[in-house]
Amino acid sequence: MSLISEQVAGTAREPEDELSAPGGTPATEVALPWIEDTDKVAPKDARALSKMFFDRLQTLEEGTHEYQYARNTLIEMNLTLVQFVARRFRNRGSGDMEEIIQVGTIGLIKAIDRFDLTREVEFATFAVPYILGEIKRFFRDTTWAVHVPRRLQELRVELAKAKEELSTRLDHDPTVKELADHLSITEEEVIDGIVAANGYTAGSLEAPSDGGDSAATPTRTLADVMGESDPAMEAVENMHTLAPLLDDLDDRERRILELRFGQEMTQSQIGAELGVSQMHISRLLTGTLNKLRTGMLA
Repeated sequence: MSLISEQVAGTAREPEDELSAPGGTPATEVALPWIEDTDKVAPKDARALSKMFFDRLQTLEEGTHEYQYARNTLIEMNLTLVQFVARRFRNRGSGDMEEIIQVGTIGLIKAIDRFDLTREVEFATFAVPYILGEIKRFFRDTTWAVHVPRRLQELRVELAKAKEELSTRLDHDPTVKELADHLSITEEEVIDGIVAANGYTAGSLEAPSDGGDSAATPTRTLADVMGESDPAMEAVENMHTLAPLLDDLDDRERRILELRFGQEMTQSQIGAELGVSQMHISRLLTGTLNKLRTGMLA
């Protein structure tokens, strides 16, 4: 499954007859125009239509046919933003343009899900940093030979700069303590960063793993003895990071998260449970998720 389909799984556009009343008029209180081919929508018209669709999207319940139609149409109408940003990376030499556009589209989807018309900012201005961030993260992560936590990837860069600066100043290779003092971090963190740097390059899987050199004792390669990666490791890592952040939330924020992701209730159902509107739940949920996201990235 492509990166894009992973992000929008379950939100494919429904058939037109499920969104429209007889005669082609959308069967909703506030009608949304049916856009058959978003490629034919002029940029100026796309901006005006996007505002209309965003305004309507805020009043729709997740999971409904019209919600899916409005969200997917916004994605399709604004794909030119992804193509515009992706062109800046066409000569980077890692990943083909189609893959870069897929990654950038993930950023576009995140921007659509988080955009609020009350911000009084153009959607393009809001969306480009999301698109750019996803593409940059893609290039940063795919240059590593093995998975390394992002904080250690960034520490490796800081250590490299510090080593170069201190080597010139001290006229010798800096010690772990000198690096730690220079960066105002612990010696253990410096060691973690140095170990993580080993993940930036990889040896050949065909390299010998033992000293066997005869027909009777054939040489085993690294591929012969290498274990498989555990896909659950990243989930464990994320859970350890998330746990203390959840403890910092207030009771209402934790309750809303439990109802939304634990009991898989819709925003409308949560609103009815707590005695508030679906729009209010949407704002509270967005704020809570942004708070957790900021904490995890930090």
